[in-house]
Amino acid sequence: MRAGTGPVIAVVRAPRIPDAAALCAALAEGGIGFTELTFTTPDVTTHLERAAQAGRRVGVGTVLTAEQAERGIAAGASFLVTPGCRPEVARAARAAGVPVVLGALTPTEVAHAVDLGAAAVKIFPARAFGPGYFKDLRGPYPQVPLVASGGVNAGNAAEFLRQGALAVCAGTDVVPPEAVAAGDWAEITRRARAFTAACAVRE
Repeated sequence: MRAGTGPVIAVVRAPRIPDAAALCAALAEGGIGFTELTFTTPDVTTHLERAAQAGRRVGVGTVLTAEQAERGIAAGASFLVTPGCRPEVARAARAAGVPVVLGALTPTEVAHAVDLGAAAVKIFPARAFGPGYFKDLRGPYPQVPLVASGGVNAGNAAEFLRQGALAVCAGTDVVPPEAVAAGDWAEITRRARAFTAACAVRE
């Protein structure tokens, strides 16, 4: 990762995904190489399989149980994401050798996520304390990769990164459910480009 910029993970919550591989390709064309589908989308494992078979870096989020973790991994998820600390999900991920991003909010929860073997810790909802909270967390946890999720948009993403987030999650700012369901890939590429451009951190 270059100094001054951070990666973006597109988090897709849509009732329908007509072509997951095309969705990931549209995001990648706009500069977002990581896509997180979620278990809130019907038949998400089928979408994971299609995107993974197309060679896309796709993971699955809102993973709450070991059973969901195992299903996601079997479908080709290259990473797992949870909304909170889920020990059974962490164990399933570790057994399969798949990185897991565990959700946390408090300093105690961050430490718990690290103890569970999280590859990164997702601070959720990031809007609850704002970008400055990441600077505070970097004090006791300078080596922990922190991901900002929840309430991150093109207007504040750069500040989250500047204050210490390693990565940010882009939601409806980039992947509005209606655009996903309509297969409007050109619009999603446009939104992805705008979001990644906004992520440039200015000292």
